[in-house]
This record gives sequence, C-alpha cells and structure tokens, in this order.
Amino acid sequence: MAELRLGPLLRYVDGSSATFWVEASRPCVVEVRCADGARGEMRTFQIAGHHYALVPVSGLTPGTAVSYEILLDGATVWPLPDSPFPPSVVHTPDGHAAVRVTFGSCRWAAPPADEKDPVGPDALDTLAARIAAAPDGERPDVLLLLGDQVYADEVSDATRAWIAARRGLADPPGNQVADYEEYTRLYYESWLDPEIRWLLSTVPSCMIFDDHDVIDDWNTSASWLADIRATPWWRERVLSGLMSYWVHQHLGNLSPRELSEDLLYAAVRETPDGTDVLRAFAAHADTDPSSVRWSYRRDFGRTRVLMVDTRAARVLEEHRRAMLDPGEARWLREQALDAPGSYDHLLIGTSLPWLLPPLVHDAEAWNAALCRGERGARWARFAEDLRRRADLEHWAAFPESFEALTELIAEAGSGAEAPATVCVLSGDVHHAYIAEPSWPDPGRRPDARVVQLTCSPVHNSIPLSIRLGFRFGWSALGRAIGHRFARHGGRAHPAVDWRKTGGPWFGNQLMTLTLRGRSASLRLEQARIVRGRGGEGGAGGRKGASAGSARLETVEESELTPQ
Repeated sequence: MAELRLGPLLRYVDGSSATFWVEASRPCVVEVRCADGARGEMRTFQIAGHHYALVPVSGLTPGTAVSYEILLDGATVWPLPDSPFPPSVVHTPDGHAAVRVTFGSCRWAAPPADEKDPVGPDALDTLAARIAAAPDGERPDVLLLLGDQVYADEVSDATRAWIAARRGLADPPGNQVADYEEYTRLYYESWLDPEIRWLLSTVPSCMIFDDHDVIDDWNTSASWLADIRATPWWRERVLSGLMSYWVHQHLGNLSPRELSEDLLYAAVRETPDGTDVLRAFAAHADTDPSSVRWSYRRDFGRTRVLMVDTRAARVLEEHRRAMLDPGEARWLREQALDAPGSYDHLLIGTSLPWLLPPLVHDAEAWNAALCRGERGARWARFAEDLRRRADLEHWAAFPESFEALTELIAEAGSGAEAPATVCVLSGDVHHAYIAEPSWPDPGRRPDARVVQLTCSPVHNSIPLSIRLGFRFGWSALGRAIGHRFARHGGRAHPAVDWRKTGGPWFGNQLMTLTLRGRSASLRLEQARIVRGRGGEGGAGGRKGASAGSARLETVEESELTPQ
C-alpha cells in the first residue's frame, strides 16, 4: 500500500484551478478530491528511487474556499488521522478582493518541539499557528519564498548524524550534502515539520532558489566557479541540487498550462525512471545556464509578480559580468512592460536586494571594478579574494545589471498607464528594511511609487557582525566612506539615490503586502516568545510552550500608496 511521504503542497492557484505536489512511498495514482466535487489525478513519476506527482485540479469556483483530501490508489492519506489542524483548503481568488502577499527568505528547519531552538521561534511556524487558531481569519493569498529554502552547506545536527551513518564525513564534502538522496533528507526535515506541512498544504506558494540551496555564494565569479569545478565532489552536488530543485520547488511554480507544454516534464513522466533524463537536463543547465529559465511570472488579479533567478542565470566572465544573461534580461523586460495598464502593482521577486546600504553598495561596485583590472593585476587578485570572503556579489557587484534594472523599473513605472507601485522584494541579508530611490533627473523619475522591501530571515541566525555592519552601512559616515571606495574604483555615481525609510529590523520575520485596487499597505511581523501568556492557539501553539508562546508581533505598518 502506498503511503504519503511528503506533502501535500498547494502550489499554483488561480480562480478555477490549482496544483498539488506530493511524494509517495511507491508508484501509485495520486488523486485530489475537493469537497465541491472538483477532482484531479496523476500517476507518480520516479526520480532516484523517489515517487512524485503534481496533480492539477480544474473546475474550481472563483471566490470560494473548499477543503480537499488526497488519495493514493484510492486510499485516503490526507488529512492525516487524528490531525490537530483544521482541514486543508483551497482559496480561489475572484479577481476583485484584496491580494495578500507574504514573503521572506532564509529558513533553517526548526528543531523538534522538545528541543531548544537556538535562533528563536520560526516565523513560518508561528504564522501556521495563527492561521490554525482562526482558519476563517486573515491569511496570505500566496507565500513568496525568496531563496534558501534548504541549506545544503549548513545541515542540522540530526542530518549530520544521518549523513555520518550513511557515508561517513572524512571525505569531501564532509558534513555537507553530497547527492540527491541527501537533498531529499533536507526537504523531509524542513517540510515534515507539522506546522510547515499544514501551512504549505493550505496556502499557495511560489519559490525561487538562492545560494544555500546549492552552496554559499554560488556563482560568485568565474574564478570561483573554476576552482569549485576542480573539486571531485562538486559535479554531483550541483547536479543533485538542480535536480532536487526542479522536483521539489520549480515544478510547482508552473501553471497547469505551462506544465502541459513542458517537454522535460513530459519526458520524465513518460519513462519508468526519469532519473537519467533529469540528470542530463541538470548537466546541460550547469554547463549552459542560458538553456533553462528558472524565472517565472504569476498574475494575481491586477498584481503582477516576476520571480527572477539571480543565481544560475549569471554571466561570470569578468569583462561581461551580468546578473542575468541576455535572454533572461530580455524576458524580464518583456514581462515587466507587457500590456501596460493591465496591472496596478508590479512585484519583482529577487533573492538579492537591488538597493543595499550605501556603504555596502559602493564597496561591491568598487570591488567589481578592481576585479575587472581597473587598478592592475595585484589589486585584482586582492579584490577577488575579498569578494569571496565578504560575499560581495549582490546587484551592486554587477554594476551594468544594477543600472539596467534601475532603468527598467523607471520605465515600467512611468506613463499614463503606470502601476501604482513597483516593489522589489528580496531577502538574503538576514535583516529587514525599506529603502526608497529618488531620481536626480526629473525627466527619468517614475510615476509609480518604487520601494525596495527586504525581509530576512524567516528562521536563522543573526550574527552581531550583521547587526553592526548593516546599521553602519546606512549611516552618514558609512555613506561617506562608500563614496571614497567609489572614487578609488573609478565608478560613476548610480542613476538613482536612495534612503532607508524603515528599519533595519533584526529577528525571525515576515513581510506582508496587502494590495487592493491601487492602494498598497505593508506589515512587518516578527516571531517572538511571549512569556506567561497563552499561545496563538490551535495545533501550532505547542512549540516553545515551556518557555512561553510564540506569536507574530507587528513591528511596522505603513501605507505605500494613498488610500
């Protein structure tokens, strides 16, 4: 009898259809039955001995909430027996209601409930507890998970022990993930967390990778790539990372129509074992990143979301460095400018912030100039070493790409049919802030309100160096030092200035945008232990109960546009 190993994850949802991702213990037919009679079924496909299905369901009614169950070969496996959680439901939008977009990045899997959490309560766990306590109350329409869903290079103690029992830790990559099977362990650890499992079964999600999904500072530079490709373990690691990302994250980002047109998905499903097919695809994607597009577009009523791959799509040759290869940059431009007037809000999801603290921005642009040889070979060698040690590889480290994105945002936000807001949503940097650009040239100033919204981490450590460094990076002295870096590197001033209008905030946190018509509001919430008070209630309130209860507490609310 087939058993449910992982999931279900509710992934794509529109007004009349949805997709559901599951992993089963053996080959079987996966069926989704909704309480209103809508249903869908799909036979599993096999990758490296694991059995998955992505089940599309059509015929849903817009503007409704309907519960569902999962069956494997006709036997009900979800909801779980004696589940303490409310029924998993599909909320279908009607195109007129407000859209709530909750986002964040950088999540270490939470430890078991009986273990102390060294980095504090998990913001997604805490969100799940709040929704479970009031299932008819406010909830996100979509979760945007902006990278580092799993950490292949920073595993938990439990996973380290599991790896040691499987292959030992003496050989590289030691206690890091080595192959596809070990990647599946990361997803089990993260997504079998009871609160997360239920949350992802009832709130749709969009995902994109960042570096830790493969390795810290993935694709920093051409010399970094050459060095890591020379190691004996890297090829298996990167192929397994791309394969597991395609299975666990990428497929669910696609609409039913896109799935039906995806040739790789069809090829994997048509063969009894799709491992070799998927591995060949991953190998091609690694050697020729332009052969695949991980970026994608989602429309939620009159809100357009562009999720952008800023890791695999890079051009790394020093004199052509670009955050996006030409095809990817062209795609982003086409999607941002498509059908002007058809959307009120443009959200650009990029794991790496576009606008950083000025000192950090100028240091990265200076470093890029030195690495390119602007000050000679000795400076170039120094700068490459610094780039790797200090993680200098955000948009600012690709100056031409920074300017191109700045120009695109201004163009998309200008004119009689401009959206009300253009929001760049990012994570990565283990704190949260709001930054707003200003265009010195009035002729290039967009009509839309443009903001950089950065929110990280969901559940991770926040070293003192990050707290001090990023605070200083926004200071007047930090800005002045940054200008000196820029002059030394011969960098021209960017086309925009910007200032911090909120934060920095440090903690495990989530941001939520509420978009209604042409108005937009923002809320930042942090997961905190509340001593001596009742929890959020529901099934999620049990975590950390001995020391207090975790709650999401609002630390910032603001209007991005006039009501």
